[in-house]
Amino acid sequence: MLPNPNEKLDPRVIRTRSLILDSFGSLLAEKNFENISVQDVTDKAQINRATFYAHFQDKYALLDYSINQMFRNEIKKRTLDVCHYSPDNLRNLILAVCEFLSRIHSDCAQPHQQFESLVEAQIKKQIFGLLSHWLSQSKVKISTEIPATVASWAIYGLASHYSHMKKRPALDKFVDEALPLVAVNLEQFA
Repeated sequence: MLPNPNEKLDPRVIRTRSLILDSFGSLLAEKNFENISVQDVTDKAQINRATFYAHFQDKYALLDYSINQMFRNEIKKRTLDVCHYSPDNLRNLILAVCEFLSRIHSDCAQPHQQFESLVEAQIKKQIFGLLSHWLSQSKVKISTEIPATVASWAIYGLASHYSHMKKRPALDKFVDEALPLVAVNLEQFA
C-alpha cells in the first residue's frame, strides 16, 4: 500500500510517517539500500514493525514514496507544478532534475543498480506527468504522450549522466547545452 499524497492525514500519521522517512534517509546515508532492512528502519524510528507495515508494504514502497515526496517538493519549491510549457520552464525542470539526482547520489552511500532503477522509475513518471500537464495546456491539438515520453526519458538520461560524471562541468553550462536537445521535441507546443 502506497500512501496517497493527497489524502488528509491525522497529525499522528504525519508524525509517524515523518519518523519513518527521516530514519530511512539517515540509513541511506550510512549504507546502501540493499542492506537496509525494515527492522533497521523501525529500530532507528523507534516504532514497531506493525506500525511500519500500517504505512508501507515494504522497503521498496518506502523508497518509492520517499523519492516521490522529495521530488514533488523540489518541483513545488520551484513552482514548476503551476507553470505552462516554455523554454525557460523546461530549462528549470532540467536543472531541478540534475540537482535532485546529484544530491541523491551524494547523500546516499553507494547507490546500487536496484536503488537507481527504483529512483529512475519514480522520477521519470513525475517528469512525464508534469510535461503532459504543461503540453495539454497548449493550443496544439495533437497527442502529448509521445513528446512527453521522449522528453521525460531525455531529461532523466541527461540528469543521470550529469550526476554520475567524475568531473562535472558547471551545471548551468551543462543545462544550456542539453536544453536544445530536449526542446526540439517540444517546440511545436510553445
